[in-house]
Amino acid sequence: MNDLSAFEPAPGLRNPHAQTIVGRIVRRRFEPRYDRVRLDTDDGDFVDLDVWRGLEAPSGLCLLLHGLEGSAHSGYMVTTSEALAAAGIQAVALNFRSCSGEPNRLPGAYHSGRTDDIERALDWMAARFPGLPRAAVGFSLGGNALLNLLGREGGGRSLVAAAAVSVPYDLESSADALQRGMGRVYGRRFLRSLREKAREKALRFPDVVAPGAARARTLREFDDRLTAPIHGFRDAADYYARCSAKRFVDPVDLPMLLIHARDDPLAPGSSVPVETIRRRPNLSLALTERGGHLGFVGRGRGMGRAGARAGARTGWLEETVTRYISRAMHRTPHRTTHPDSGVF
Repeated sequence: MNDLSAFEPAPGLRNPHAQTIVGRIVRRRFEPRYDRVRLDTDDGDFVDLDVWRGLEAPSGLCLLLHGLEGSAHSGYMVTTSEALAAAGIQAVALNFRSCSGEPNRLPGAYHSGRTDDIERALDWMAARFPGLPRAAVGFSLGGNALLNLLGREGGGRSLVAAAAVSVPYDLESSADALQRGMGRVYGRRFLRSLREKAREKALRFPDVVAPGAARARTLREFDDRLTAPIHGFRDAADYYARCSAKRFVDPVDLPMLLIHARDDPLAPGSSVPVETIRRRPNLSLALTERGGHLGFVGRGRGMGRAGARAGARTGWLEETVTRYISRAMHRTPHRTTHPDSGVF
């Protein structure tokens, strides 16, 4: 097990909320360059993939998974896609159901433990780019879902490596964090989007989606009224207990980088299963003192203030993830194939 924690916050950004908020703002400056691919699902729904444009002969593939109410267009997804492309790795961003800009066809959507759409995206990548090594990176909820997949028998889907950033290892403690102090501000932001989607679903599926979900005052209440019942859980507590990533870390058997800040205001650093990670030689932990939630705005070049003025396009987080994935791919023998030009 390697311990990677050399992150130094940018001047004036040592506060976790500053890291979280500024990280979102500075990454939002970059324009995505995607081609969209729609996959029909076995249950009659669809998921949308966004494939980074411009790589004619990639050396590998990496699936990116966004956080709660994010999308392929979230800043950290765009900047990580670009950093991977600079290393010759093709990024494929999965938009979870209901997050691609178009309502999905069925009442259900996505949650922290749903893995079937991740598997579907990985299978598409293997068929579309045969012979290339594949990896996956999950951010926040996407990291939790990725660990749910990798911690199950056969869940690696022949990946050579993976990474997860700012994972809510204990979903209950994260729900609690969104109900106190500054956490309520983040909670209200998530709820605005979630309640809007709940209202739309209640109109289309009145026999399945209770209208009360659109009036939820906390994320826990929303999970009790919609996420849990619509996806087969008894209640929010059952959903949190069965899907929290801490249950799935120990069985992971491929190289994996886990990045987390101790001061994360949404996914408390105390929830990270440090001892479990440290006794597994295939897991590398970057547990930094500061960084907030999906922040990691560092000093100097990159996402820091000076870097932003200079137009730098990647920061510590993007470079750390890309370096880890790239090294794992270069250690893996593979047959390079050239995908059909322009056809997804």
